[in-house]
Amino acid sequence: MALPTRRTDDQVDSRPSWEPFAGLDQFQRQLGGLFDTWRQQLPELLSEGYRPPADLEESDDAYLVEIELPGVRKDDLDIEVTGRRLTVTGEPHEKERVGILRKRERTVGRFRYEILVPGEIDEEGVAAGLDEGVLTVRLPKPEHERPRRIKIS
Repeated sequence: MALPTRRTDDQVDSRPSWEPFAGLDQFQRQLGGLFDTWRQQLPELLSEGYRPPADLEESDDAYLVEIELPGVRKDDLDIEVTGRRLTVTGEPHEKERVGILRKRERTVGRFRYEILVPGEIDEEGVAAGLDEGVLTVRLPKPEHERPRRIKIS
């Protein structure tokens, strides 16, 4: 049986020391790394532009996408359909200002809206229209995707 001994001042305590700020330092390093990554990706994000608000509606024969684009002319838009993906990009021209702009709340610059619709679309029948600041893109479903009514005889 071992007997207890007295500790002298020259003996080192083997218990781990408690450091109250060690977790905070680690969190600060992780947060700094996150901001560094974000700062590197910022030019990429800005070149993509903002994403305008939109709605996707599905009917029996088509998908209807409505995108809010106030002040955008149809010449400023580029609409692409590839498979099930619709991509709308553009950069509206800002109006020339005569006075000093004191406040800006409207979003300006490049925009990009991209959506993958849930089903197949007939690319040949896609139609788009711009009316009162809302772009409406009609993506018709192919005939085999549309529901058929069966008559009972």
